[in-house]
Amino acid sequence: MTLQQTISEQVKAAIKELYSANLESVELQGTRKEFEGDITVVVFPMLRIVKGNPVQIGEAIGTYLVDHVEEITAFNVVKGFLNLVIADQYYLDFFIGIKDAEHYGFVTPKEEDKAIMLEYSSPNTNKPLHLGHVRNNLLGYAVAEIIKASGKKVYKTQIINDRGIHICKSMVAWQKFGDGATPESTGLKGDKLVGNYYVKFDQEYKSEISELIASGKTEEEAKKEAPILMEAQEMLRKWEAGDEDVVKLWRTMNSWVYAGFDQTYKTLGVDFDSYYYESNTYLLGKDNIEEGLASGVFFKKEDGSVWCDLTDEGLDEKLVLRSDGTAVYMTQDIGTAIQRVKDNPDIGGMIYTVANEQDYHFKVLFLILKKLGYAWSENLHHLSYGMVDLPSGKMKSREGTVVDADDLIVEMSETAGEISKDLGKLEGYSDEEKNNVYSTIGLGALKYFILKVDPKKKILFDPTESVDFQGNTGPFIQYTYARIQAILRKADFAWNNPVKNISLDGKEKELIKLLEIYPEIIQNAAQDLSPAIIANYTYELVKAYNSFFQNVSIFGADSEDEKVFRVQLSGVVGATIKSAFKLLGVQVPERM
Repeated sequence: MTLQQTISEQVKAAIKELYSANLESVELQGTRKEFEGDITVVVFPMLRIVKGNPVQIGEAIGTYLVDHVEEITAFNVVKGFLNLVIADQYYLDFFIGIKDAEHYGFVTPKEEDKAIMLEYSSPNTNKPLHLGHVRNNLLGYAVAEIIKASGKKVYKTQIINDRGIHICKSMVAWQKFGDGATPESTGLKGDKLVGNYYVKFDQEYKSEISELIASGKTEEEAKKEAPILMEAQEMLRKWEAGDEDVVKLWRTMNSWVYAGFDQTYKTLGVDFDSYYYESNTYLLGKDNIEEGLASGVFFKKEDGSVWCDLTDEGLDEKLVLRSDGTAVYMTQDIGTAIQRVKDNPDIGGMIYTVANEQDYHFKVLFLILKKLGYAWSENLHHLSYGMVDLPSGKMKSREGTVVDADDLIVEMSETAGEISKDLGKLEGYSDEEKNNVYSTIGLGALKYFILKVDPKKKILFDPTESVDFQGNTGPFIQYTYARIQAILRKADFAWNNPVKNISLDGKEKELIKLLEIYPEIIQNAAQDLSPAIIANYTYELVKAYNSFFQNVSIFGADSEDEKVFRVQLSGVVGATIKSAFKLLGVQVPERM
């Protein structure tokens, strides 16, 4: 039983003994910094059960707790708040218990527990990954790692959108204008090469539309009759018919893109356990629609189309199969979800990392899967996130003005380098060492800036602001970690033995309190699917450490025990920073 649980139980016992009343719950919170104390009992909610003056009630409960809870040494009451002072030894004992824990805060998954499948990234194979994909990948990866740390099995997956008219547009443009270009012959990453032809298609398409309008066509006619679009549509028909040459070209160009994606994923530090391809899944779901028709989940209209009536749930009727028997995206998503559980029978739920533009789609998908009677459908979540904009505005991939993920990563490293040079933080480093640190700082700045924001909110991403060495930024936290490592290297004495019988400075106690809640922070972040909880906890820990560092002498401590303890405390704070940042996919440099 934790100390908080003990206090809650003893407060209930106090109310029963002192007032002959039963209290269902007790509200506890951290004591505000301006008051003496560590844990505060909020008295006001008790007034529904116990009539009287809240200050007097607080005094009575405080006296009872001092008598019955060994760890409580004193109390004070401010209005309706009972502030409890916890003995230093409690915090020292706790610290000694976690000092050498290798994975403090993490829970080991049980073999018998159900797994969670988490989908993220899911790009199109007609263009490289961009800034929006960066948020998706960082968010999906971090949530997967956090859920694993909370004690659940996680499978990381993605579905690659590798078919459709948009893919054929790149293929047609490459055939017409590529002159046999390959990643090897051009020196371009495969995803960039293919993306260039997607942009080229759009340019030619617009040019042909203008020519057709000039010849007397309406704009609507011109858009439909542009020759290059008709070629792409014909190519799609051939692909669906299994035309050997078209399928061969499709495989070749997609292989270029996959190789390019893999490079970007490696640089970003994200990975996957499995891949699904739309070219394999686009026919899934039709059998499930037939089953749903038989069971009454779906109904057929006069034209032969199949629908699901969701009006009782506050939505509308949703098309799941066209009148000609062809599938819609919803059909595929139903079939793919069911297929994933067939492939991994231990799945007990799924999380889809997809932008908030698809909120309605996932509401419908989850409702339909529930109606079809799948038990795991009760544990489906849409990890909905807001768009990422730059100060210059939104991104448009067709026009080639997209913020390329690879270019952004390089820019972040360069920005980190410029700022580090100005601050003179890497004197004495070789050029290779400097570049490695710049990369770690730049990528850390990008990841932290994106992940510290609640997923549901939009982000205005400013690369320069994100690399600031002050404030709530990745580099500020990384620099504090490096400072701690310098302290540990400087400690040329034995500092691993536990220390006892020392008085804690208020700054030391504040740090231990923050360390104490790290396991709870991980659980909360997993529950809310929010890496921002981890990020902002880490910032609070770092702020508290820097306050400790500036106000409490480590190597000039009054006693050897105090000096040893302060080095140990620094070490555990550093390990917790590293642990939390690892959950976010952010590296920490040993020197800066």
